[in-house]
Amino acid sequence: MPPSSSCLCWFGAAEVTAPGRDPGLQPERTSLAWGRTMTALVGSSLLFLRWVPAHGWFAGALVVASLAAALGIYVSQRRRYAVRVAGVSRGRVDADVAAVLCTSSAVFVLGGLGIYTVLFLPL
Repeated sequence: MPPSSSCLCWFGAAEVTAPGRDPGLQPERTSLAWGRTMTALVGSSLLFLRWVPAHGWFAGALVVASLAAALGIYVSQRRRYAVRVAGVSRGRVDADVAAVLCTSSAVFVLGGLGIYTVLFLPL
């Protein structure tokens, strides 16, 4: 069944009114993505916190490490946002390789240690 004319009109109007991306929103999208990453790290620290009674100090160290990674994102967020806005103004935004590598490493290590905890540490 062909789409209704109202759908075609709506899609056509959307294409006409929004001809391209808005590069000025890129810093906002990036900031939201870092915020979601920070929230995921805090959520994983809550999961690790539940493991403390069963696994002791090792699970406590996972809680501290994941909260430290989330705090690192929170502390550096304002600087990252300001750099991205300035980059959009001049027409060139460079990737923050150090922040991405640090966060990726933290998530990888925390995930690996979490798997190790579940598989190899006694209850």
